[in-house]
Amino acid sequence: MSIAAMQARVREGVPLAGAWGIEVLSYGEGLATLRLPAREDMLRPGGTVSGPALMGLADVAMWVALLSLSEGRDESLTASLAITFLRRPPATAVLAEARVIKRGRTLSYGEVTLRAEGAAEPCAHVTTSWAATGSK
Repeated sequence: MSIAAMQARVREGVPLAGAWGIEVLSYGEGLATLRLPAREDMLRPGGTVSGPALMGLADVAMWVALLSLSEGRDESLTASLAITFLRRPPATAVLAEARVIKRGRTLSYGEVTLRAEGAAEPCAHVTTSWAATGSK
């Protein structure tokens, strides 16, 4: 599946990803890198990217990592998502690097590292589990 086809799949499955302008930069073998562009409506007071925007980006990134293992046919749903905010990201684009750690028959587990574009240090770390719906 091409990057463009994956992008279309993501925007079909999560229309909010399209509204936010989330981009699929790369994916494959349980990994995915996505980008949330800098947007003024994603900022909170103090000029930092909001927590809900970071959580949404992380959730979509993990779904793409799961889709990469199923030729774009994964219908899993988020069962849990825990985020630790490590530092305030500036008002720039944010990158999400997702990795599936374990893919099970009924439950999958992964992590996502978020960082401001151009930054070396992460701004947040996410762990997440996904429940299979039976339509893999």
